[in-house]
Amino acid sequence: MYFIGVDIGGTGVQAGIVNDEGEILFRKECVTRVNDGFETVMDDINNLVRELLSENNLYINEIKSIGFGVPSFINKKGLVTCVNLEWKEVNFIDAIKNRFPEVSVYAENDATVAAIAEAKFGSMKDRDVAVMYTLGTGVGGGIIINKRPFTGSNGMASEIGHSIIGENYYNCNCGANGCLETFCSATAIIKYAQKLIQEGSKSIILDIADGNIENINAKMVFDAFRENDDVAIETINRFKSYLAKAMASIINILDPDVISIGGGVSRASDIILHDMKDLVRENVLYKNEKFADIVCASLGADAGIIGAAFLQ
Repeated sequence: MYFIGVDIGGTGVQAGIVNDEGEILFRKECVTRVNDGFETVMDDINNLVRELLSENNLYINEIKSIGFGVPSFINKKGLVTCVNLEWKEVNFIDAIKNRFPEVSVYAENDATVAAIAEAKFGSMKDRDVAVMYTLGTGVGGGIIINKRPFTGSNGMASEIGHSIIGENYYNCNCGANGCLETFCSATAIIKYAQKLIQEGSKSIILDIADGNIENINAKMVFDAFRENDDVAIETINRFKSYLAKAMASIINILDPDVISIGGGVSRASDIILHDMKDLVRENVLYKNEKFADIVCASLGADAGIIGAAFLQ
């Protein structure tokens, strides 16, 4: 038997046929036609999955289940509200059940799905209690307890990007002030570097961005950090300080075996992981005790498909 995982993003949908060892055997993708509405996106996903099967001479009765990673939380009624997809309380669960009546279907938040993949086949494998941070445009998270995803009593758990970690100079997109997302996302890194430059600090980041402050991205800041640029050093040290505080809080609450860092920002893992254990130790309660390993996620962009495939 095979599994299918579908990773739904704001710009594209990726689907893969996965074997029971977590290998993606075949894959296919399509554009997310957000502007054409929810039903169109659902029809496109239906076509994508069925074309994926047909092109690889497989039948749906050879598929054990289809799982979906969604960039939002799914409430008990199966409804999804997602700003990036322009969905407001759409009945996602019924929509996928109606389109795939021949097979069991499951859905979960995309960060939780990535954590499932890392726990089953990647950086958090064989750990009973594990936490994953996905650091990208925003900050997502997944919590694994006794090797199963923890989503809470109403499906809203693991939103660790919206834990309040300190007062900030701008509000989060959720409306709150102080969310981890506003300190430790790629967006946060960009905004803080821009702020320092606008306040008069000299930086090679602006040169890398061809003199246009709006062109700055997180990679440029990390590249400048490697060149000992003052603005980059202040920006990245601030980012790491708040990430360490967030990790210490998770350790104090859950005492996980491992914390894994994924998402686009994790490509600079050499910088992020350097001295991170020491920074976290400064903030944990029991400073002399062993605490979680801190590692980089290993499955990259494949985690969305693999984790979705193994939802149950």
